Amino acid sequence: MTPSVPPSTSGSPLEGRTRDAARTKAEIIDAATEEFARLGYTGARVDEIAARTRTTKRMIYYYFGGKERLFTAVLERAYTVIRQAEKDLDVAGLDPVAAIRRLTELTFDHHEAHPDFIRLVSIENIHEAEHIAGSEELSRIGSPAIEVLREILDAGRSSGAFTADVDAVDLHAMISSFCFFRVSNRHTFSALFGRDLVAAGRREHYRTMLGDMVVAYLTTGRAPA
Repeated sequence: MTPSVPPSTSGSPLEGRTRDAARTKAEIIDAATEEFARLGYTGARVDEIAARTRTTKRMIYYYFGGKERLFTAVLERAYTVIRQAEKDLDVAGLDPVAAIRRLTELTFDHHEAHPDFIRLVSIENIHEAEHIAGSEELSRIGSPAIEVLREILDAGRSSGAFTADVDAVDLHAMISSFCFFRVSNRHTFSALFGRDLVAAGRREHYRTMLGDMVVAYLTTGRAPA
């Protein structure tokens, strides 16, 4: 006789509702990301986001508590993507110069692949980071890139590969600035100078140039300020 098998709970109504809720929230954040990136925090409309997700404004308020909290959730997910990529970055076994190049390439690739992230950060700066400042989630995940940078810098100084005394946060700002500018100022730069910073034909040139600049900065031998 075939032994009896306990009934599976994988298809239980409760689990189904939980899965549906998670999917609905993700779809709302997808639509909200596009809407906020396109129109800004002030210009975006919750009604339009609801229409695009075939849900209701009431449901969005139920899940997120309002437009402000929805925008915060959009920022939290956008930052979580880059923070997870930084956390997953494996530079073990690489010499410090190769490791710092790998980190610059990660930031370069992420910013190029996520133009909405660039727009959202620009919008949040207009609002003086009020949503980020109030997010417990973003304060919790921190910035893995800073810790990775500190480890690479320490290894580089110990081995003699890096001769400059550089602060990890300053270096992060340097790397991010180039990657951010390349995407955020693409159109104005092209209009003024006739060069598309994200043109496919110049991608590797800029990717390598960023690494070269960072390595040169770290090997100048300048004394600490």
